[in-house]
Amino acid sequence: MLRFDPFHDIDTVARQLLGETAGSARAPRFMPMDLFKAGDHYVLNADLPGVDPGSVDVSVDNGTLTLRAQRSAPSEENVQWIASERFAGTYMRQLSLGDNVDSEKISATYNNGVLSVTIPIAEKAKPRRIEIQGSSQPRTIEAGTSSKN
Repeated sequence: MLRFDPFHDIDTVARQLLGETAGSARAPRFMPMDLFKAGDHYVLNADLPGVDPGSVDVSVDNGTLTLRAQRSAPSEENVQWIASERFAGTYMRQLSLGDNVDSEKISATYNNGVLSVTIPIAEKAKPRRIEIQGSSQPRTIEAGTSSKN
């Protein structure tokens, strides 16, 4: 009996567009991340489980933050795979940074499969209090008179 799969053609087109072909290594689909503001900096946490710490690369170029990491395919030989769902290949994520961050002071750590990037807010973008200055000589304006001479 022939089984009908309405999504087979869509799945095939998606694989072709994503550069996947039958028999090739599966590529990572995404790098899940959280981004939040804490005081005078932003914190980006990206999940990279099983990634070799030496392959993690964080760079900034022309206002774009790029995160890259590599997870190698398992090299077990003479095994019969029952399930193989863990992706191997290069992870990459790019974020556009605004003018309000200090790209020279961005720092990153990688612990327990989580890449944490700290992005400080630039001094010029931080809220500041503006002092209001009065005139050096006090003026008195009386009601009903013009200040023009």
